[in-house]
Amino acid sequence: MLNTPQNRVKQKLKKAGIVLISLYLMVGTLLNFFQEKMLFLPTVLAQDYEYQFSYPFEELFFNTDHEAVINAIHFKVENPKGVILYLHGNAGDLSRWGLVTEYFVEKQYDVLVMDYRTFGKSTGKLSEQALYDDAQYCYDYLKGRYNDSDITIYGRSLGTGIAAYIASKNTPKQLVLETPYHSILDVAQSRFPMFPVKQLLKYKLPSNQYIKQVNCPITIFHGTADVVVPFASAEKLFDLSIKEQTKFITFEDGNHGNLISFDKYHHQIKIILP
Repeated sequence: MLNTPQNRVKQKLKKAGIVLISLYLMVGTLLNFFQEKMLFLPTVLAQDYEYQFSYPFEELFFNTDHEAVINAIHFKVENPKGVILYLHGNAGDLSRWGLVTEYFVEKQYDVLVMDYRTFGKSTGKLSEQALYDDAQYCYDYLKGRYNDSDITIYGRSLGTGIAAYIASKNTPKQLVLETPYHSILDVAQSRFPMFPVKQLLKYKLPSNQYIKQVNCPITIFHGTADVVVPFASAEKLFDLSIKEQTKFITFEDGNHGNLISFDKYHHQIKIILP
């Protein structure tokens, strides 16, 4: 081939194309094999770690199946107004989330919050079905001690998909979703539009399917400036819910982790958790 200007341009374009294809395949491979590490950011606690909280609690260990032990904290107050099953976000462990849920204990509610498998002291192989099964185990534990009409399911971020699933399979008093998504697939597609994420994702958490099967009051909290779970994803979820039983509370300029700093949040919590 002659070394003409046109041929040199063709060779450069060919090399650039090879580089781009290689990068595409490399990123796609990373998405496929490391998606669990991208989606879940657990911290591990020693089994003898001692929790320190401001309210009375019982530490629990649930043998949810032959391979898993789920660590949970059950806050208990005198004369509780009800109980909250709190399904937390994708990072940290109960030493952090226990402190977060004390907000509700202060309002005279019992709270049960568990760590997912591989988080904190919880053990076992993580999977989407395991998330659902372990949460259902916790709900069944509460049903043995409270009436369904006293149980509020509260999901935050990652936990909203699990919360929607549990609410769709049971008859709780209400469902509260803080910074929820239409589905994990929807969020992934918004972040990686160039990749076939539908085929790559192992965790889809289709809240969009479960929300249509929930038969209790639903409250959705979401900020318009959320860059972790796009506001549009929550809007799409709301559009699929039964409007007569759903409230969508928006926070102008609210982000993924600061909704509690808004007076509007506290006002709405007083309404749904009087």
